Amino acid sequence: MRFLLIAYEFPPSPSPQSLRWAYLARELVNRGHQVKVLTIHLGGETPGLPEMPPALETHRTFAGPVRGLLAHLRDRRQSRPPSASADIDSTTGAPLRPPRSWKQSLSEAAQNLAARFVFPDVRGEWFPWARRALARCLEEFRPDIVISSHEPATSLELGLIAKAKGYRWIADLGDPVLAPYTPSRWHVRALQVERDTCRKADHLIVTHSGAAALLTDRHGPRAGISVISQGYAPEPLSGPTDVPFDSQRLELLYTGSFYHFRKPDDLVAAIAAHPTARLNIASVTVPESLLRAAEQMPNQIRLLGFLPHRRILQLQRSADVLINIANEDPAQVPGKLYEYLGSGRPILHVSRQRDTSAELVASLRRGWTSDGSLSSLQHWFDQASDLKARGRLEQGLELGPGPVERYSWPALGIRLEEIARQVLQAPAR
Repeated sequence: MRFLLIAYEFPPSPSPQSLRWAYLARELVNRGHQVKVLTIHLGGETPGLPEMPPALETHRTFAGPVRGLLAHLRDRRQSRPPSASADIDSTTGAPLRPPRSWKQSLSEAAQNLAARFVFPDVRGEWFPWARRALARCLEEFRPDIVISSHEPATSLELGLIAKAKGYRWIADLGDPVLAPYTPSRWHVRALQVERDTCRKADHLIVTHSGAAALLTDRHGPRAGISVISQGYAPEPLSGPTDVPFDSQRLELLYTGSFYHFRKPDDLVAAIAAHPTARLNIASVTVPESLLRAAEQMPNQIRLLGFLPHRRILQLQRSADVLINIANEDPAQVPGKLYEYLGSGRPILHVSRQRDTSAELVASLRRGWTSDGSLSSLQHWFDQASDLKARGRLEQGLELGPGPVERYSWPALGIRLEEIARQVLQAPAR
């Protein structure tokens, strides 16, 4: 089959949606399909992302005035030799950023200003260039299937254009278009794009059952909606992690972002009472409270800064326990949790409410859950520290690959291939 993937987020972007389609596109190519990706020129390079097969074709276009300028600046910055004065962590070689530098603040201000005039946000400025490129790709490549990777909603608008031209179309909806974070000025348009997508797409893909239920509630039941979750890469990884873990300590690892609802304060307080425990954090930015805690407890909180994707996967496979902090929506599962499931290491899931992630961890016997309160976390640290000291940390857990194999990217790629075949065999919508 010939697939045209419309994906604003694609390598060298390191975002979760970029990783999702890097892995899925790779699996489609590995299974003998032709894949062409319509995406932006992001600028620069990001080390450690999944290696793309040579057969995958990428059509990159100008991202628009604001993001295009940022891409140009990234290209210029990466063409310069590295500065000897950069703030580098000697253990990892990873830059440590404050929560907001003046350059980040200026960039965000420019993007926020543009977002007031462009739907759904600054990424929507890509649309005129993407529409022209889409017309060329459809005419020259003649795909059997067009896939839109949302976000942004711009990719869905492009998918609607392809559908109007008679192409079969699969819409991958990571989140609904009308989401809690959608600005009020775009509510009507977001709902319309979401409605048109649900009505006209040949098949909808969502990452969790809660999104499917929400779309059904808003727009009515429909045939052709499937869950393809985030996943994990099962291939072996070689090379050193560059982050030594102490076998005499309880080494915890958190990888991912700190959104406003992910507050680590009680976790830090619980660690303070357990001097043999250490929390390692691989994140491009961290809250001010974590920066202060790392200064006060340098032996118990280690900030690793930004690490390439493959190095993070290596660390996940080496730590004693992986920390997962729940999403705000109890039906959503953080993409990092699927990486954790495939790591073969125990997981501590922290959530204020019973959610889908907690059910996954418990049903698969992959680790433990905590309600996030200080007393609950301190109780867990007491138990885990004792188990680690006795060499029995993994007692009662099932950490082998078998129970989670269905969440591997190869398995998810097969599922996507099956959906595409169903779409081609079904009558056109």
